Amino acid sequence: MTEEFDEWERYELALERIRQIPMDRSVPVVYQDFFEKEASFIIQMNGLRVKLERGEYRDACLSELELMNHGLYADILPENYETCYGNPAYAAAMFGEEYGRLLSFLYAELRGLIVFAYEDRLWDMLTSMELFLECYHMFEEEELPGVQALRSAIYWYVSDYSQEMMEYRVREMVDPSLSFAADLIMKEDLSDVRYLYRFGEYITENERKTAEFLNSLSQEEIGAMARTFTEGYRMGFVNGGKDLSKKKTVNIRYCLGFERIIREAVKQFAEMGLRPVIYRAASHSVNKRQHLRIGYYGAVPNQQFDYDHKNDAAIYLDEKLVSRKLQAMQLAFEKYREQANAHAGPACMDVFGETPFIPENKRAACQLSEDQQRLQVRYDSESGQITNRYIIGEERSFTIIAYPVPEIGSGYEEIFREVVKINTLDNRKYQKIQQKLIDALDEGSSVRIRGMDGNETDLTVQLHTLGNPAKETNFENCLADVNIPVGEVFTSPILKGTGGVLHVKQVYLEEFRYLDLKITVEDGMIRGYTCSNFEKEEDNRRYIEENILFHHDSLPMGEFAIGTNTAAYRMARDYQIADKLPILIAEKMGPHFAFGDTCYSWQEETKVYNPDGKEIVARDNERSLLRKTDVSQAYFGCHTDITIPYEELGSIRVVREDGTEVSLIENGRFVLPGTEELNEPLNR
Repeated sequence: MTEEFDEWERYELALERIRQIPMDRSVPVVYQDFFEKEASFIIQMNGLRVKLERGEYRDACLSELELMNHGLYADILPENYETCYGNPAYAAAMFGEEYGRLLSFLYAELRGLIVFAYEDRLWDMLTSMELFLECYHMFEEEELPGVQALRSAIYWYVSDYSQEMMEYRVREMVDPSLSFAADLIMKEDLSDVRYLYRFGEYITENERKTAEFLNSLSQEEIGAMARTFTEGYRMGFVNGGKDLSKKKTVNIRYCLGFERIIREAVKQFAEMGLRPVIYRAASHSVNKRQHLRIGYYGAVPNQQFDYDHKNDAAIYLDEKLVSRKLQAMQLAFEKYREQANAHAGPACMDVFGETPFIPENKRAACQLSEDQQRLQVRYDSESGQITNRYIIGEERSFTIIAYPVPEIGSGYEEIFREVVKINTLDNRKYQKIQQKLIDALDEGSSVRIRGMDGNETDLTVQLHTLGNPAKETNFENCLADVNIPVGEVFTSPILKGTGGVLHVKQVYLEEFRYLDLKITVEDGMIRGYTCSNFEKEEDNRRYIEENILFHHDSLPMGEFAIGTNTAAYRMARDYQIADKLPILIAEKMGPHFAFGDTCYSWQEETKVYNPDGKEIVARDNERSLLRKTDVSQAYFGCHTDITIPYEELGSIRVVREDGTEVSLIENGRFVLPGTEELNEPLNR
């Protein structure tokens, strides 16, 4: 297309050509079904955009909205996925592995049209449509396009439009005037669950029943839950010695169905002088981070689809594109510098209770090469540095809280109320008990952690030497502020001398299950790892490399913590939901070890104090200190917590410099004087 056509004219021309494709039959027979179906989908999305613009769905009944919403996502639902072109295995079976990967990518990228139609983002629809047409025309030629030619079309689509796509994403992060979701939350009639279908996300019984349940609660109950959320956020600034008054926006991340709480939270944040930025999980491949959904979202239609496409960047990732993306991000943040500087950080409301997901590794799915893995690590590091320069790490904070969804089981409402209690446990009680643990821990030079009953953990964690024990401590007394619920003490270990084996029989991390996960640590760094999820050891190692190490050769132990929330542990046991709890709660139910950055990354110079007035001095380790000479070696852009449950915990003992020991936990029970009260929920 020539530059003389404006955006709308280009759109009309592209749409006109796409409308002809179902009748064309001008590509080889084997590819006709793919291109005809995708053309029909694009036509459907244009029709959706027009109907939304006209307000035709405003008065639609619930059943009509359900049918329409289901139709948008039907192709990728598990029951249809085996014969879906979004499934790389099916695409490979139809077209061969090379063509299959590329056309499956095209299918996945076109799924973003649903979002763009709802948000009336014509440019985004246009660029996707033009990519589709370019690929289609290549198959109209007498000879099939070379794989490299098809890959090149995708590469230049990503490269040419990365500036615009990434700029819009950065703007979404910091500009409250992009208020699509916020307007729905604040203006719709939330007592009528039809509002859920105005977001354009996939909606299931989880979202509907969540909204219906919250509608059954009193305004006082809703306000109290919102206050727990917003007050935790505010206290993160207070306890971190940060000035919230200079900030103007807060990013709210949540899952659909919780709008009644979010609406109240928006009002409470307004009292703090903060406006909401509520952006959707990314749609364009160039803005995605593997399978992770960062932002707001509805139901996940098919987790396997997301997993299959988490490494789609393998199609286009090279040195030039990494540089192009970093430049695009830098320019975008510079353009929105003022808004970025005034951004306070995220307030996240997570959910849990969905059926645990066990992914299938598919040969046909894209995989990053070793060179691409290094490039991805470089991009993650440098993009983190750019973000931190504009949304200043030492000035921002966060909070995170979680609630169950109806899929958790028949006791949903009862479990929900129990979680509300867990989220509002008495901070003062835990503060006193946790201080007993900290006082004992500060006597030691290291801590030894051992498993029992088949758990093979045997780890030694080295602690910082305190210069002035009367005024300094190694461990933070973590209450319910940034990390709700209450219940842990944590530190940043010294890496040298920290080592041994960490083993858990079963753990869920970012919704992925790991069986017999074993990590070997030497001088604080991961040196070996395995699990028993798959028959082939190479598949087990790749699973860990991609989802725990995030393609790094190794990661440091950035955190050692002791969870004290035995009430949450009892709840999990009573309702048999331990396998469905998020790490946010699970990490409070035993000792945990985080691999990646410390809890103080990008803000190590900010002094932090416990309620007793002592400064927490263990904010650095040997890797984070490299920020003073080479920041690219200091940070990893990840932090994954792995918890040993109490029933697998043999002992935690503080080791003093002279070799004597202080027992904190023995056989899964707290034994340190002053902490025995924590055993009451365990003994019921």
